[in-house]
Amino acid sequence: MLRRKALRKIFITTMSLFIIMTIYLIPQTEKTLETNLELEYITNLANSSIYLLDENNLLVKTKILLDNEDTTKDIKDIITNLTIGSGNIFPDNLYGVIPKNTKLNDIFIEEDVVTLDFSKELLNVDTNKSNALIESIVYSVTELDNINKVIITVENKELQTYPNSDKTITYPIDRSIGINNKYTYSSLNNLVKVVIYYQELINNDTYYVPVTKYLNDDKEKIDIIIEELTTSYIYEDNLSSILNENVKLTDKELTDDLLILDFNDALLENGELKEEVVYLLSYSVFANYDINTVSFRVNGKELKNVIKSDLI
Repeated sequence: MLRRKALRKIFITTMSLFIIMTIYLIPQTEKTLETNLELEYITNLANSSIYLLDENNLLVKTKILLDNEDTTKDIKDIITNLTIGSGNIFPDNLYGVIPKNTKLNDIFIEEDVVTLDFSKELLNVDTNKSNALIESIVYSVTELDNINKVIITVENKELQTYPNSDKTITYPIDRSIGINNKYTYSSLNNLVKVVIYYQELINNDTYYVPVTKYLNDDKEKIDIIIEELTTSYIYEDNLSSILNENVKLTDKELTDDLLILDFNDALLENGELKEEVVYLLSYSVFANYDINTVSFRVNGKELKNVIKSDLI
C-alpha cells in the first residue's frame, strides 16, 4: 500500500514538472500562471483567466490552470492566486490585489450567482487600489462559464461600499462595473460604454489589458473599437495596438450569435492574419457583444472564425 502511494506521488510530481516545463519551453502568445494545484487528475486541467495588477495599476488578463470540474475549488484557486503573499508564482511584473492574510471563509453558489465571504483583512487594501480589488475579483470569478454575478461579504456582512471608499456597491455585481475604467465623456448625451483590449509587453511577453471607456459617441460599438485601436493616440504609454492605422471595417453583419467583420487588406501583414490581431479584436468583440462567434473576413473572403468558448 505504502509503495503504491509512493509511486503515485512520484507520478504526480513527475507529471507536474513535465507540464510546467512544457508551459515555459513552448512559445506562447500569453504566459500561463503557475498555480498551487494538486495534480491528481492531469486530464481535468483547463485554462481560465484571472486579472492581476501591473506596475501601472492596470488589471491584466493572465491565464491560469484550473481543475474545471469543481466550481468551488476553481473559485478557491482563483482567490488564492489573487491574494498577496499566498505563495503564488506570478509571471513577470504582475501582482495580486487582495490584501495579505485575507482568508476566503466561505463560498455559496446559487444558480449563476456566487457569494464570497472574506475575512476582515480584505478591507486593508490601499485606497488607490480599491476599485481594482473589486474589479479583479468580479472579472476573474466570472471568467468561469457558470458564474455571472458576485456578492461580497466580510465576516458574513454584505460589503456596502468599495473598501476605503464611499463608492456604493449594488448587488449582485457583474461585469457592468467595468474594468480599468477610463472616463472621457463631456455630457450625458450619446454616452456609451465600450470595453477595448490593448496589448502590453512585459519582458518581451504579450499580455492583454481591458479598458472600459465611457465616451460620447453614437456609432456602433464595433466601429468605436476599430477607430480606437487604429488611432495613433493611446492614453497609457505602456499600452499599444498592433492594428495598422489604415485598417478599415468595410462591412459588418450581426445575426443571432454571429458577428461577421469584413476588413480591407490592411488587416493583414505579409498576406497573413496575425494571431495577436485575432486576440485583440476577439477579446474586444466578446466583451461588448453577447455572441458566440466572430468571423474575420478580408474583401469578402473568410479567413478565421473564433468561438468564444475556445478563446481564453
